[in-house]
Formats: sequence, structure tokens, C-alpha cells
Amino acid sequence: MEQNGRIINFSTSVIGQMFPTYSVYAGTKGAVEQFTRQLAKELGPKGITTINAIAPGPVNTELFAVGKTEEQIEGIREMNAFGRLGEPDDIANLVLFLASEESQWITGQTIRSNGGDV
Repeated sequence: MEQNGRIINFSTSVIGQMFPTYSVYAGTKGAVEQFTRQLAKELGPKGITTINAIAPGPVNTELFAVGKTEEQIEGIREMNAFGRLGEPDDIANLVLFLASEESQWITGQTIRSNGGDV
């Protein structure tokens, strides 16, 4: 493994919610978060300086809208502090930060990029 490498995993902010039919999805993402924590401890001594997970909230993509009514989407928008859906750039900017040298002291964390949604 290359020294000073970065690993960025993806989880979900759904873990903090209790949505019907999401149990398997939330369960697998919970495993991703624990895997992230363990890898940080295991690979840190080998020079992998940043191993983190990003847990996006609802992001304004075609996939997000599938199967949802406009009323459902509006309700989801209202759940966070900003009253909007995330945008792909909101998540991309966090990926860029975690891949940069500026994040070298952050490892084993799950960062919830969700507009303050609980």
C-alpha cells in the first residue's frame, strides 16, 4: 500500500432515521461505518492517513426522485436545517477535502453531509 493513501467509504444518513423498508440498506451501511473505524486503526500505522466515510442525506439526483411524490420530496426537504435537498457538489466538495492533505488528522470518522438532518 502506498504511504499517505486515502480511503473514502460511503454510508448514509438514513442510519439516523427509522424509514420503513430501509432495514437491510441501513444495516449494510452501519457495517460500512464500523469497517471504516476498524480500518483506520489497522491501516494508520501503515501510512494510510485518512480512512473516513461520508453519509450523505437526500441529494437532488434522478435516482433520489424515483418512486417519490412531490409531496414526499417536499417533506424530506423540510427535515433539514436548510430546507433543501443536497446537491451533488455538496458531496463532491467533501470528497475533495477528505482526499486532500488538509484532512490528514481526520480518520475513522463518518461525516454526515446532510444539511443538519438528524
